[in-house]
Amino acid sequence: MTKGIFITATGTDVGKTFISALIVKKIREYGINCGYYKPALSGAEVNNNCAIPGDCAYVVQQSGLKGKPEDYASYIFKTAVSPHLAAEIEGCEISLEKIAKDFEKNKKIFDYIVVEGAGGIICPFNMKSSPPLLLPDVIKKLNLDVIIVSGAELGSINSAVLTAEYLKNAGIRAEGFILNHYNENNFMQKDNKKQIEALTGINVIAAVKDNETSIKIDKEKLLQLFKEI
Repeated sequence: MTKGIFITATGTDVGKTFISALIVKKIREYGINCGYYKPALSGAEVNNNCAIPGDCAYVVQQSGLKGKPEDYASYIFKTAVSPHLAAEIEGCEISLEKIAKDFEKNKKIFDYIVVEGAGGIICPFNMKSSPPLLLPDVIKKLNLDVIIVSGAELGSINSAVLTAEYLKNAGIRAEGFILNHYNENNFMQKDNKKQIEALTGINVIAAVKDNETSIKIDKEKLLQLFKEI
């Protein structure tokens, strides 16, 4: 039985890809067959008129995964906007069925799998479908729990609590927060960490400094975050 976890965040450019790479790398270092998947990616790099999914390329490079970066994403868009708008601009329509089908293929390859979202938790994937397809619909379809990546800077408490509350109301379980760009010597960031836990009831399972090359989570604790799917 494959086990998986979904990485979401309090917003765009908070560090989902960086954290995803650290987690996949850590688990693979234990000798465990851990993979990666991203349902939709916008703002792909263009090389010889080919779209290269930069997020996927980064995770593949950092974690030692095999294959081409494009093997790890269902939808790759050149336009650096929300997936729903990128799809519209580039003449495509994002399908939940295709995402589920591609995810099933990855489940057959890996024993553990890290799935990375796009943007924040309310990221729209298809606003033309009825009802509209949003990121929580993808998470539910894949039957995954989530880790929330958050910053620790001024304003983080608000965005972290709102994200946690939205997930709770959507019936999606949050296994924990990971704070990115964390400065353990900053008194405000240390307090933000404490208040995020107090206000959400969700533990901060790791606080990651800039340019970290390994995530500091015990093996047993890390593997327990993954849900059988």
